[in-house]
Amino acid sequence: MFLQIKKIPKLSWSSKSSTNFKPSLKTLFYLCLGLTFFGFGEGLLIVSGIGASPWNVLHQGIAINLGLSIGTIAFLVSFLVLLLWFFLDQKVGIGTVINFIIIAIMIDLTIYYVDKPDEYFFQFLMIVAGILLVGFGTAMYLITNLGAGPRDGLMTGLQKKTNAPIALVRASIEIIVVLIGWFLGGIAGIGTLLYAFGIGPAVALFLYFFQKTNVDYR
Repeated sequence: MFLQIKKIPKLSWSSKSSTNFKPSLKTLFYLCLGLTFFGFGEGLLIVSGIGASPWNVLHQGIAINLGLSIGTIAFLVSFLVLLLWFFLDQKVGIGTVINFIIIAIMIDLTIYYVDKPDEYFFQFLMIVAGILLVGFGTAMYLITNLGAGPRDGLMTGLQKKTNAPIALVRASIEIIVVLIGWFLGGIAGIGTLLYAFGIGPAVALFLYFFQKTNVDYR
C-alpha cells in the first residue's frame, strides 16, 4: 500500500551518492524535470486564488509581523531549515542548489502565463492539479538522490529519525506550518487545507508508482 512507503526508492536513474556533483545526464534530466513539475504545481496553487501552499502561508505570516517581503522571508526560512539538517544527518547536494533556481523560475512563469479561472469549480480543479504536480515532481526529483530541497530534506530526515511513513511525516509538517502561518496572520484557504492533507499521500503515491514502473539497481 503506497501510504505505508517509508523509503525513497533507488531506481535506474538514481545517483549512487547524494553528494555526486557530476551526475549522468539522465539523472540530471529527471532532477530538472521533477523540479519543473514541482514549481509549476506551486504556481498553479497561487494562481488559483483559493489557497497557497502551507509554507507560503507561513512566509506571509512572518512577513506581516517583520515588515519584510515574502521572498526575503522564504529565503531566510529556507536557510533556517537547512540548519536543521545538521541534526537530521542530511547532506547538501547539487539538487539542493538547483531546487532554489528552477522552482522559483517556474512559479514566476506560471503566475505570468496562467490566468486565474473565473469559476470556482475550475479554481478547485487547479488546486487538485497543483497538488498532484507537486507530488509527482517531488517524488521524481527525490528519487534522483542528488540532494533534497530544504523542506523535502526536512521531511526525509524526520522520516529516518522516526521511521514513520513518508505520507504521515509530510502531512504533519504541512499542517504544523500552516497553523503557525495562520496564527501569525497568513491567509489560508480551502486550497491550503487540501494541500496540507493531500501532499503527503500524493508524494507517497508517486514514489510507489515510480518504484513499480522502474527497475531497481540495488
